[in-house]
Amino acid sequence: MTVANSQHAPWKRTSRTKIVATIGPACSGVDRLVELVRAGVDVFRINTAHGTRDDHQAALNAVRAAEERLESPVGVLVDLAGPKMRLTELDGGEVQCVTGESVRILRAGPPGPGELASAYLPLLDELRPGNRVMLADGTVSLLVERVEPGAAYCTVVQGGVVRSRQGINLPGVKLSAPAVSPEDAANAEWAATAGADYISLSFVRRADDVRGLRRLLRRLGAESHICAKIEKPEALADLEAIIEEADCVMVARGDLGVEIDIAQMAVVQKRIVAACRKAFRPVIIATQMLDSMHHSRLPTRAEATDVANAILDGADACMLSGETAVGKYPVESVEMMHRIAIATEPLLQRPPVVRSAPGISPITAATTSSAVEIAESLGAKLVIVASASGLSALCVSQQRGAVPIVGVSESAATLRRLCLHWGVIPLPNMPLQDDSRLLDAIISRGLATGDLTTGDRLILLSGTGLPTSRHNMLLVHEIG
Repeated sequence: MTVANSQHAPWKRTSRTKIVATIGPACSGVDRLVELVRAGVDVFRINTAHGTRDDHQAALNAVRAAEERLESPVGVLVDLAGPKMRLTELDGGEVQCVTGESVRILRAGPPGPGELASAYLPLLDELRPGNRVMLADGTVSLLVERVEPGAAYCTVVQGGVVRSRQGINLPGVKLSAPAVSPEDAANAEWAATAGADYISLSFVRRADDVRGLRRLLRRLGAESHICAKIEKPEALADLEAIIEEADCVMVARGDLGVEIDIAQMAVVQKRIVAACRKAFRPVIIATQMLDSMHHSRLPTRAEATDVANAILDGADACMLSGETAVGKYPVESVEMMHRIAIATEPLLQRPPVVRSAPGISPITAATTSSAVEIAESLGAKLVIVASASGLSALCVSQQRGAVPIVGVSESAATLRRLCLHWGVIPLPNMPLQDDSRLLDAIISRGLATGDLTTGDRLILLSGTGLPTSRHNMLLVHEIG
């Protein structure tokens, strides 16, 4: 789990896959957030699709208060809602859709018996006869028979219960809605100025969507990194370009699993993870990872296997959504994900060395991969990476070495972003004026706790200040 006590050695984390947890009513207080970090959370997600701006600011403030109490960096990911189509309020809160019956989708509500209405007003302009309309996370399916100015007439192909404000998915329909709505732009501006470490863009369809958000953040002078959520078929068609534009990627399986054939979900997940690994981009696997732990202290066997397989695929992080936001067992859910990671990670095999990737200097790629190789061949106890932006620590992380990685930086924002990088433990308050002082500080700390001893070897990756590369010096130190 994440080390919260500054008296402990910084490399004592026992799992290397990072955990992202969604904040909600079940974990809104500082005390509970501290408990979750101690259980293994590295990054907290604030979902702007729910709650008010005041709620979101209170959540971010609580994370920062927990971070201060723990004396350990904690990341924040603010999730933009995106052009998510939802139903309006239904009479009685829910409607039973019966297979074979007809349902009308109104342009405007309120809906009556046999009717639904969308909060996304242009919905009828997007629909054509023959389109499928998926409701309730794909469990209810409608077929569009005809579209008139005020309503779309549909047949229920697969029945079930539909509830107020649930999402609407249109598989195969290309929406005209912009990737960043005015509301999303306002939330992004708030998140950037409030100091969010990552801002996730929902329903990305093309690389230009990411560029649009990037331009907004640059105008604000923000340091926030962009997480592209892959949940539309169009994104799969432009996957490599999207990954190159983004700072990290989320496999958002909730909507993606409705938009594509669910039988293809596992294959698509592996494809996305492999593409991210090739490009040196951190990747998060999300949605229903331990879904039954909303109400159960234990996950199903399938869920435990799902988390393990995501780790074996090469995911940098796994995300909990409702399990921590509204579930009965938020802490137990984090502890379980942490335990699965511990059990699974010994099976990970180091991938082939990648010497180049978009935005990565060949010198940085070579020195970081060499640092991991030397650390493993010498049986080193630590790889220490001094980094201004965190890029070199990311490169070391993507090598998936067996030796613990400690990331140090003068930037608090960099340390928080490192919370999402596989295997990297961000260590604050380290002297970075020169390499000798940095090594002395880490060695003193390790000797005091008994985690380092005479003869142990440390690998330090830092820079000489030469313009060709920020990270072109690799030092091997043996404690004497």
